[in-house]
Amino acid sequence: MLTRQGWLLSGLALALLIVGRFLGSLELMLLGATIGALVLITVAFIALARLRISVDRELHPPRAHAGSPSRVDLRVENQGNRRSPVLGLRDAVSGTRGANLLVGPLDPGGVVRAAYRLPTDKRGILEIGPLTVTMADPFGLTEVSMDASGVSELTVYPHVDDIVPIPQTTGNDPMSGAEHPNALGRSGEDFYALRPYVVGDDLRRVHWASTARHDELMVRQDELPWQGRLSVLVDVRAATNTDASLELVISAAASVVTASAKRQDLVRLITTDGGDSGFAAGHTHIESIMEHLASLEASHDAAFRRVLDRAARSSTGGALVAIVAQIPEVELESLAKLRNRFGSVTVVRFTPSSWDARSTAAPPAATRRVLPITGERPFAETWNHAMRPTRATRVPNRGPVRPAAPDEPDEDRWSAHARIRP
Repeated sequence: MLTRQGWLLSGLALALLIVGRFLGSLELMLLGATIGALVLITVAFIALARLRISVDRELHPPRAHAGSPSRVDLRVENQGNRRSPVLGLRDAVSGTRGANLLVGPLDPGGVVRAAYRLPTDKRGILEIGPLTVTMADPFGLTEVSMDASGVSELTVYPHVDDIVPIPQTTGNDPMSGAEHPNALGRSGEDFYALRPYVVGDDLRRVHWASTARHDELMVRQDELPWQGRLSVLVDVRAATNTDASLELVISAAASVVTASAKRQDLVRLITTDGGDSGFAAGHTHIESIMEHLASLEASHDAAFRRVLDRAARSSTGGALVAIVAQIPEVELESLAKLRNRFGSVTVVRFTPSSWDARSTAAPPAATRRVLPITGERPFAETWNHAMRPTRATRVPNRGPVRPAAPDEPDEDRWSAHARIRP
């Protein structure tokens, strides 16, 4: 309860009393007694004070990407029946010294708001709190603290680059969540899904029964929408990554996932530590992937070969994007063998110069098989250049996609997209 100054004055008072008694000096004894009485008065002041303070904490936003702003809003209310003294607020923030704020005296029922920014330069889970309110006496000799708010968490997602999605290829699933057509009943017509009306839809396709039930215009979706499949393989082994390269690898994975999610593709995330999200689409699935990437750490017991075998066995076609760093050539050959199970295989390989400007190693030449990421050509630039849409990559709304024939050149089979056959 006593502060550092309080303990020093208490020791000084005791020393003056002892010295005054030993020397027979009444003045020293009176001075020591006065200082001691001051300390006792401040202790009684703090002990009798009834601090009734309510603090509400809100995060805006509760989830953010690395580098984007995020702040904490505090609302402090005096719920007591007397004017509060100057209050000190300390909100702990993991990885930092925390936030310290001073709140002036509040009248009964008074409310004040304060805010501070959170560090979002790195991905991860930030723990904020508990928040402590401290009240001190006017002399700063004694203080009392109380917890006014619990612990909140801010999820900092990896940095996401603005990139184009990988071109659609074989293995696309046109089901879009509807495995069987739905019958309209007596009319005998079939449709595959209902969706809200958008401007430009034919009013003759409005399903009036569902419109009356949902109180919103619902339109029959007679055609099966095209939905692509994408598997993203992320190498998080400690043996092939540094701290800097791991951040680049995870950021690239988040960018690829986000780009395909905007196109409503079925996305699957596979990590070499054994993680597998499975194929799904929608905001909830993508958010779950981002949560996993935010807390992903380097693994010391990852088995690269076992992960590749599982990805090959569970493959349903589509595109595969493998994102790696210091991977051996023999493992690149293992990735090459997956081209028979996927419509396309793309390897994004971060070279040492991408995270270490002092690196003098010559980067490998870019091919359709491997996209080397260097310090001079970062990930977003290299990816967008390689995946630039061309006339050959356009995919119709409906119709089969046939992969390259076995007798076609191997370089074409490694292409980022499959050929479209009439």
